Amino acid sequence: MPAPLKLVDTTPELPDAADAVVIGGGIVGVFAAYYLARRGLKVALVEKGRIGAEQSSRNWGWCRQQNRDARELPMATKSLDLWERFAAESGEDTDFRRCGLLYLSDSEEELAGWARWRDFARTVGVTTHMLDSAQATERGRATGKPWRGGVFSPTDGTADPASAAPAVARAILKLGGTVHQSCAARGIETEGGSLSGVVTEHGTIRTKTAILAGGAWASSFCRQLGIRFPQAAIRSSILAVSPGAIGLPDALHTAAVSVTRRADGGYTLAISGRGRVDPTPQQLRFSPQFLPMFVKRWRSLAPGGLEGFRSGHETLARWRLDEPTPMERMRILDPAVDKATIHLTHSRALDLLPALKDTSIAAAWAGYIDSTPDGVPGIGEIAAIPGFILAAGFSGHGFGIGPGAGHLIADIVTGSEPIVDPRPYHPDRFRKSAWGKVADF
Repeated sequence: MPAPLKLVDTTPELPDAADAVVIGGGIVGVFAAYYLARRGLKVALVEKGRIGAEQSSRNWGWCRQQNRDARELPMATKSLDLWERFAAESGEDTDFRRCGLLYLSDSEEELAGWARWRDFARTVGVTTHMLDSAQATERGRATGKPWRGGVFSPTDGTADPASAAPAVARAILKLGGTVHQSCAARGIETEGGSLSGVVTEHGTIRTKTAILAGGAWASSFCRQLGIRFPQAAIRSSILAVSPGAIGLPDALHTAAVSVTRRADGGYTLAISGRGRVDPTPQQLRFSPQFLPMFVKRWRSLAPGGLEGFRSGHETLARWRLDEPTPMERMRILDPAVDKATIHLTHSRALDLLPALKDTSIAAAWAGYIDSTPDGVPGIGEIAAIPGFILAAGFSGHGFGIGPGAGHLIADIVTGSEPIVDPRPYHPDRFRKSAWGKVADF
């Protein structure tokens, strides 16, 4: 079933022209459009389905610095400030709160890894507290068991996946931007080798700048343009329980299960890293680059079924700009949940947190996490098509760093001082395969 999601109004008329067109209404796309609109640009945001309806509403809602890749950490830190400022700037509410994130463990190896990250984080001004057994047991008292240790990251927090992207879309409308739902972008037009327009199912928008924030659809869209972007989608299944549990942490991670308080007082339950790999032509095409990641995660990833083939987001097919595309046939990726994972997640959560026995399962859903071979997104202008900017492959981290990514994209478009160093994110790094050879485009 679909994840809970708030609705957004659609701009009735497609503009003839815009300073920038953002393709994709997930959290990265809406924040990119928002920051461009704040700078006075005429922005059109086009979304094939509904704003935030895919992975942006199907995640945990964590906005964290803790355990981030060193390349992503600066963006994560900036994003926390931007999440906080957004409500004051826009008057819209994403339910962002710096509630702190709690990690508990009985594994010496895991604790040692967290301690190493803590030492690194100190060098860049990030505060995180290692917990000894007594401290971890006290903070984790809702579990009713002792813990060997843990981590508490006090400045991290959560936002509401059901309302965040819609809130930003409403802010775009207030700034004079336009938001077009049920409007798939089929491709682009060029003049003299540079981007000149975005072709949608409802007409063409003349523009010199387009940002592709297409999530799990990005690689197949890029293929239409002759751009090789390695991407693999992992199907993740999570559930929500009703309100009623008292005394639980707002956000708790353990190896067994992770728990996050929702805006309605219920909780989201998930097993970190667990997912299904649904084989598709695109998966096979990029398998050499993803093999190291799959090998590393073999304990948590399992073979999937035909969901990927049916969804069509990882097709290798070419499509025409004057005919319906796979994106119009599948407006919203809403894959089947992995029932075994839902059962295991709920069972583990009840064992870990007895207070959850006073709740019931309210919903369960699955989503596709768009991943890159190194787990870091691709953000940057594609040299072969001046004016075309890619922003995809956020590997399950996009929700938390969405504001920073959107701000960076606006910086790139306007030639402003970038909020973070853009070089570690540029898609050119994917030209090398997992084995270090230059990939054949």
